[in-house]
Amino acid sequence: MAMASINATRKSTRRVETSVSMRDRQRAQHEHDLKNHFDILSLSRQDRLKHYGLHFAKYAGRFARGTSEVKTRRETLVDAFLVVLSAANALNQALADLEHDSPVAEVPTDLAFTDHAGRFADACEKIDHLEEFRAIALAANAGLSEWLFCSAAAVGLDLDALIDERRQQLARRQVFAQEK
Repeated sequence: MAMASINATRKSTRRVETSVSMRDRQRAQHEHDLKNHFDILSLSRQDRLKHYGLHFAKYAGRFARGTSEVKTRRETLVDAFLVVLSAANALNQALADLEHDSPVAEVPTDLAFTDHAGRFADACEKIDHLEEFRAIALAANAGLSEWLFCSAAAVGLDLDALIDERRQQLARRQVFAQEK
């Protein structure tokens, strides 16, 4: 399949408006992961990257199932963005800020998400063969970040508010957070 069709887009005139930097998002995700996902942070860095790669594959499947998927598209966008932040932290990657108030001219297709997720999986597979993987993982994660941010903006989602809400839900799942 040609790259042009993989990265095909739909037109949108929405604008990306955010005052939260990626650095702040990554810092907040690190704090959340320390409190709520210590099991994953306790894994080796390579195993964490593989774990995140499996998450991206799961999300690609959700997008492929479309309306027959139980989880909503919004839920998947939010969860995938949280994993992008965690993966960036594991890679020691400073994700780029998208320009404040920049127009989202085109909405990336779900196939483009699958392409980035597949590239991240390729990087994870290279770990076991002791092949160069980091550059591939960095590029794939940056692509996923941009795809998720633009996809959310194109449908008018306030990604930061949804992220905060989701982190609160995840924190309540912890047994130590439950009231008796």
